[in-house]
Amino acid sequence: MNQDTNKDYFREYAQMGKALSNENRLEILSLLIQSKKTVEAIAEETGLSIANTSKHLQVLLKSHLVRNERYKNFFYYRLADEKIEQMLTNFLEVAQEQIQQQHLVKDKFLGEAAEEYTVSIEEMEEKIQREEIVLVDVRPSDEFETAHIPGAVSMPIEELNTLVEGLPQDKTIVAYCRGPHCVMASKAIDILEQSGRKAVKLAQGVNDWKLHKKESIG
Repeated sequence: MNQDTNKDYFREYAQMGKALSNENRLEILSLLIQSKKTVEAIAEETGLSIANTSKHLQVLLKSHLVRNERYKNFFYYRLADEKIEQMLTNFLEVAQEQIQQQHLVKDKFLGEAAEEYTVSIEEMEEKIQREEIVLVDVRPSDEFETAHIPGAVSMPIEELNTLVEGLPQDKTIVAYCRGPHCVMASKAIDILEQSGRKAVKLAQGVNDWKLHKKESIG
């Protein structure tokens, strides 16, 4: 293989890297890890305009990180395949671990919630087998339906104030959302504690759990 061919490959690799080098596109990808979504839904969750959201999605399409499909009057976007999902999950996990002065980042985005107690996937699995906890998924219901940790109960954060009374008071409630970068679980902890229940956060999300299971089997 000659040098020019090698450079062509690296040029293609660099295009994918460029697609990942924008915070808005990373946020969009982190949403698509959870479930397929329309342009309108992505725009609403990210706070971007529909026009800007569409531009970012076109970059991701060109880089083969996402694909789209039409259903009735809407285009739905999803990750291109399972390998992309695994790559992004690994990327976000490594980035989280490597950030310097991580406590400053947590303080900025999570406030006092950064001090709350968290459990690992291993601890969660042990406790759920012993029926010591109730596992609550506070993501939107469509994301829960796409994939969730076995044994979890769907209680979207927007509905938690109403649904909380259905949870037992004699067990610890473990809440999780989209992963370490997601603040919905922290908000859920506040609601659960205000209702008089003991609550802790699962630091990881569904895709971290999937990766954990693959590594355990491998």
